[in-house]
Formats: sequence, structure tokens, C-alpha cells
Amino acid sequence: MRAVYYEGSRRFRLGACQPEPPAAGEVRLEVAFCGVCGTDLHIALGHMDGRVPTPMVIGHEMSGRVAELGSDVSPELAVGDPVVVRPLDSRDETAADRGLSHIARKMRFLGIDSPGAFQASWTVPAFTIHKLPAETKLLLAAFVEPLAVACHDVRRGRLQPGETAVVIGCGPIGLLIALVGREAGAAVIVVEVDEERRAMASRLGLTVLNAEGDDVRAEVMERTGGAGADVVFEVSGSKSGALLMTGLSALRGRIVVVAIFAEPVPARLFDLFWSELEVIGARVYEPEDYERAIELVAGGLLPLQELVTSIEPLDRLPGFFEASSTGSRGMKTLIDCQA
Repeated sequence: MRAVYYEGSRRFRLGACQPEPPAAGEVRLEVAFCGVCGTDLHIALGHMDGRVPTPMVIGHEMSGRVAELGSDVSPELAVGDPVVVRPLDSRDETAADRGLSHIARKMRFLGIDSPGAFQASWTVPAFTIHKLPAETKLLLAAFVEPLAVACHDVRRGRLQPGETAVVIGCGPIGLLIALVGREAGAAVIVVEVDEERRAMASRLGLTVLNAEGDDVRAEVMERTGGAGADVVFEVSGSKSGALLMTGLSALRGRIVVVAIFAEPVPARLFDLFWSELEVIGARVYEPEDYERAIELVAGGLLPLQELVTSIEPLDRLPGFFEASSTGSRGMKTLIDCQA
């Protein structure tokens, strides 16, 4: 069995992995596919060397099957079951976390703080597992984790049928938010600077604006009869996006900040006062978001296959990370961990 190990300082190594027998309350999985996400790319570029222990396997957007069960595991799980992992470990949660396990102060993320899924065999706590309907395609089930992020973002924004949403930034998460929002019955407008990403969003039937070439605010106001957007999702993580988001909102509109802003950026706080806007943070997901994502994948309700840029065997992953430093604009690469 093979695994890819991050060794720090932008270095990856393909090596052997020994299946780890599950202890009580654990399950060993045969990993089928694992998607490469933005966090993995940040790790690959050395941006998280102060947090990620080395050498370690990273990766968390996985699908697979149960290979072995430890003791004290729910009888609802059986060897061979198709599953995904919700990679949050909040066993150090305290009363101060107010029951919000997914953002607990000492929450650990599998694939970042502890070993992840870019390996053929992965042993995880049983409480992280969500069982899939038997007919679910494992290739597409690798989208459940990022799709759960989008489901959480849309739920935090309280987006309702008939409302208008603007998504600033059309990378993988932004595009998934747009698709989930449309599935929820909203009219969705995507704002994106990259031509290839705009083209993909257009192919999927979304309304798309050029962040640089269009007068975005005027276009949004025209398309909403002068009202503005009920919900604005800021997913670009850019200074321009932070400045733009408040000007696109309807009176008492909701702004959902999805992107990670590592440094302070300017924002038009006057708009919050003038229009009584609500700013909402959204981070990862809760169990109900995972269940909704599984429904969307298993039901074939979203065009997820169109988002797959490439499928690569595990042994090509180190080279993929090396190439990613050039700034590839692909949407989603999936790693076949059994190939």
C-alpha cells in the first residue's frame, strides 16, 4: 500500500503505508478517491509549516469503503460499506465552546493536524464517518466534503427560494455555493475575474459577471430591480471582494464571509450602518450539512462530473503539488488512492 508524505518545506515523498489496525471506536478505511483542496495547496507551498507535523499524510476530501472495524463501533457500519469522513476531531471540546463542536477552540482537523487521506488505507475515529447510500458513485462522493462547506455557507446565509444571491469568487467552493444556492431555488449571480472559471460557470447555466470588465454593482442592481442581493457570499478572499460585498446587498441583506482573510483588509462599514446589513461568518460544516451534501451527490442533483479537471494516480501527487506552484486554474483534481 502507498501513501504520499509531506516532509515540510514544500517537499513530498511517495512511500509505503502499513495498514493501522483500528483500536476501540476506530474504523480502518480503504480510500478510493481524495480531492485536492485549497488547504492542501497552502500546505504544499509551505504556508502551514508551523502547524502541520512532518512527515505526515495530508488530504481530507475523501470517499472509500470500510475495511476493518474496531470494537465499540456502531453495528450500522459493516465491512464494505461506502463512506465519507467528516474530518473534524473535537474531543477536546469544553463548555466554553457552547456546543459548537465544528469550531471548538481546540478542534483538530484530520489531514492537517493528524494523518489524512492521501493513502490507500486510513484509520479514523468512527464518529467522523458518514455512511453513503449503496448506489453512490465513489468518484463523485469525494465532493461531499467541499460540498458540505457550500451547504453550510448557504444555510448560514438563510438563503430562501426566490431570493437573489451573489457569489464573489468562483473557485471550487464558490462554484459549489452557486450550485447549492440555485438548487435551493435562488437566483444566483457569480462574480469572477478569471476567464476560464467564468466560462465554466456559464456552461453550467449560471449568470456570470466579470469582476474587472463589468460594472458589477450596476449589473446586480439592474438584475434585481434596484433592490440588490438578499445574500452576498464573499469567497474570493480579495481586497476588492471585501470592498465590493457591502455595495451589492439589499437593505437588511446578509453577507456571508466564506474566504479566509489572513490579513486585515478595508471594508465599507458605513454600508453596514446605512443599510442595516448583517455580516455572518461561515467555517467548515456541521453533521446536517454533510447529510445534505450526501443527498445532493447520491441524488445526482448537481453537475459535479463537470467540475472534475483530472483524475490522477497517487504516485503522481508529488508532481502535481510541484506543478501547482505555477498557479493552475483547474477546478478539481481527484486522486485515485488505489491506482
